Amino acid sequence: MPDDSSLKIGSAPVTKAPPGGLRRRLLLGIAGVVLLAGLGYGTWYTLIGAHHVSTDNAYVGADTAEVTPMVAGQVLDVLVEDTKSVKKGDVLVRIDDRDARIVLEQAEADLAKARRQFGQTSATEAALGAQTEARTAAIASAQAQLASAQAAFEKAQIDLDRRRNLAPSGAVSAEELTTAENAFAAAKANLEVTRAGLAQAGSSRGQSFRDQAAIRALIEGTTVDTNPDVISAQSKVDQAQLDLERTVIRAPVDGVVTARAIQVGQRVAPGATLMRIVPVAELYVDANFKEGQLRKVKVGQAVTMTSDLYGGDVVYHGRVAGFSGGTGAAFALIPAQNATGNWIKIVQRLPVRVILDPRELAAHPLRVGLTMDADIDTSTTASE
Repeated sequence: MPDDSSLKIGSAPVTKAPPGGLRRRLLLGIAGVVLLAGLGYGTWYTLIGAHHVSTDNAYVGADTAEVTPMVAGQVLDVLVEDTKSVKKGDVLVRIDDRDARIVLEQAEADLAKARRQFGQTSATEAALGAQTEARTAAIASAQAQLASAQAAFEKAQIDLDRRRNLAPSGAVSAEELTTAENAFAAAKANLEVTRAGLAQAGSSRGQSFRDQAAIRALIEGTTVDTNPDVISAQSKVDQAQLDLERTVIRAPVDGVVTARAIQVGQRVAPGATLMRIVPVAELYVDANFKEGQLRKVKVGQAVTMTSDLYGGDVVYHGRVAGFSGGTGAAFALIPAQNATGNWIKIVQRLPVRVILDPRELAAHPLRVGLTMDADIDTSTTASE
């Protein structure tokens, strides 16, 4: 029987390799490749992988500005459309301003009236001062008249007493006595009238003093610009002017118009959302990392990101700005109730805010809601 280790083909023998040796070499080769791969992965993880955490659960966000009217009215003109880029201060919407102009004119008229009333009050106070001085002089005149009347009364009384004493002896006629009595009565009446005049003059001066004090209280220590009535009227003018200016609605920030919800002819109320403006130059990324990935993540660490919008050729660089106050589940409309008998632990994700490089954002603009792949280098610090 022929040997199994060799076969003849024609006249040349062919030697067959033992199967066990080939299998051994294959296994050794595979083991070597696995060992090299393990060593390579271990080296990569030790030098690089252990210092990086990544996620594809990241989204572009922005502090969107809502455009709302401050006054009510009918929309006359809408100057922007969705997707239009605007600068801060650009006119977006015009509201009918005729009512606001009427209110402003009325407020300006009230201000002019208040200024005139202040001038009139000042003039009245001055006139009352002059009147008080005149009534003070009138009192002095009445006092002089009273003194004169008092003297005339005393003289008439003396004359009457003398004639009454002489009348029994016949030295004074009845007619002369009657004349003395009449003179005395007239002097007495004149004295009473003079006293009443003095009292009236004093009362008039007192009333003049009170009127002057009341007027002075309204304007004392103030000018036409600091008078309370004038200030109140001026504030109404300022408010009316402000309401008139607010009929022209301007862009509060630079950005792109989105979610426009206003049409010409529509009546708007204060606080209603007309549109939103997305500040595309101030976008950020909220990257949702698993809680176990955040052990070494610190504020200020470097982050690299890519977007499906541009692919892996465009890499964004940023910094960790902060961590959310809670997980998404914690602020859900219906939070999870974990205090139950049947409970399964679910790994939570915490939003990490990443600030983008403005120059890279300007070169390759992003939009709110786009997905990002984020990688944090935990070996870096805020100073690097």
